[in-house]
Amino acid sequence: MSILIKSAEDIAGMRLACRLASEVLDHIGAHVRPGISTHDIDQLGAKCMARQGTVSATVGYQPPGYPPYPASLCTSVNHVVCHGIPNDKPLKKGDIVNVDVTVITPDGWHGDNSRMYLVGETSIAAKRLCAVTFDAMWHGIAQVRPGAHLGDVGYAIQKFAESHGFSIVREFCGHGIGKRFHEAPQVLHYGSPGTFEELRPGMVFTIEPMVNAGRREVKELGRDGWTIVTRDHSLSAQWEHTVLVTPTGYEVMTLSAGSPPPPAFVVATTT
Repeated sequence: MSILIKSAEDIAGMRLACRLASEVLDHIGAHVRPGISTHDIDQLGAKCMARQGTVSATVGYQPPGYPPYPASLCTSVNHVVCHGIPNDKPLKKGDIVNVDVTVITPDGWHGDNSRMYLVGETSIAAKRLCAVTFDAMWHGIAQVRPGAHLGDVGYAIQKFAESHGFSIVREFCGHGIGKRFHEAPQVLHYGSPGTFEELRPGMVFTIEPMVNAGRREVKELGRDGWTIVTRDHSLSAQWEHTVLVTPTGYEVMTLSAGSPPPPAFVVATTT
């Protein structure tokens, strides 16, 4: 599959989709507290999308070999790495949860992003994992510019996360996105500088590292066909943005009023 270069009109459509996806997370974040269930979170997201006029890309989504996904978003709690299916179990104080949202606008553009939420007061270790994962994502984003390579992105993420004693999940990656949920290229969150595809203006893809507190190995939980957990039961965290390669660098498209601000090291290099 070839990498699609987005036109100015395409990019305008993607900007809207990505902002709306981020605004769903803004809305959800105000409600994440002990006692809420991930099913409740899913319903909050679905209602927000309905008000926007968007629809979820995940409901009924069925890549080859998978059953249809049954919810409007993914909710991955504690040792769940990704693709956690919402359920009625209440979240408790100290949990961490990733909420992953992908919307489709009436024009067919996809906006994809995820955030970590701390449920009440959490452990220092959980806070550190979430913070390091956030910074690792931004270390990857900061590599994006014409002439750079996807291997530069993965290397920066891996180097930073592993320098803090954490591990990078290898089985899942970021991806191109546009009128289709998943497009070329694959965006690995590990690798070597100067490898893989060269970046060109108009490319749009997600950067979404999954970082484990323990070992990097993962496994499927149960038989739902979707939920992935750490093999050693250690905590896992993930953040995700959709990024555009511009003529001079990058644009993070999944930003909204409630988005966490970039880390200080990013601000320092762009001001």
